[in-house]
Order: sequence, then C-alpha cells, then structure tokens
Amino acid sequence: PPLHQNMKSRGLKQVELFLSDGVVGMKTALARTYPKAHFQRCLVHVMRNICAKVRVDDREKIMNEFKQIHQQTSQKEAAAVLHKFYARWNKAYSNVIKGLKEIEPDLLVFYNYPKQIRASIYSTNMIESFNNVIKR
Repeated sequence: PPLHQNMKSRGLKQVELFLSDGVVGMKTALARTYPKAHFQRCLVHVMRNICAKVRVDDREKIMNEFKQIHQQTSQKEAAAVLHKFYARWNKAYSNVIKGLKEIEPDLLVFYNYPKQIRASIYSTNMIESFNNVIKR
C-alpha cells in the first residue's frame, strides 16, 4: 500500500502538518488519509524550481525577492510580499507566476505556527540534513 496508508494502518491516527517538496499527487493522497492535516510546500524546493525556469541574469534578484516571503512577521505581510512578487515578475515569467499562484495555499502555512519553529517547517532541508546524518 502507499506510504500514507501504511502509516495509518501502523497506528498513526492524525498528522498536524505535512512538509513536502511538491511530489505530484502527494497532497491529494495525504488529504484523503489525513483530512485535518495542513500542507506546507518546501520553499527551498520552490526556489530551486523558480531558478530552473528563469534567466541566469535574473536569478539573484528573483531569489532575493522571493526569500522575503519567509522573512515577514505575519502571514498577511508575507502574502503582500508574494503578490508584489507576482506583479513584478509576471510579465517576464508568466508561467512561473502561474505555477506559484496554483500552489499559493501551500506556501504560507508555516505562518500559522509559533515564530520560534517557523524556520524548521518552511523547508525540508533540516529533515534532509538529519536523514543524511543518520545514513552516515
């Protein structure tokens, strides 16, 4: 069976938050098994995807602006920064902006959590780093 169903059958009753790099279909499958769980898209993976789709000359500027999204004090401020980002880059990169708008509900979920733990939940990097330590 798929991993999420396997977790449930082994006793994992409820999940508060899933953090994902954006595997296609993952959110839908997880939501069926854990309908109350929140879903946060890894912002580092989102940034990598953006980088792959923009001109090299624009990358640094775009990344510096996108990083502002997770450096705000509230979800409302972050949403304002994100929408400003859309407006600034839509003309040059409409497909990138369209893709971001499609996943917007999953970009700012970490703001619903205490400030002290936000940095550990907007990116899977900490988890990946921990897994690498275990593997060694």
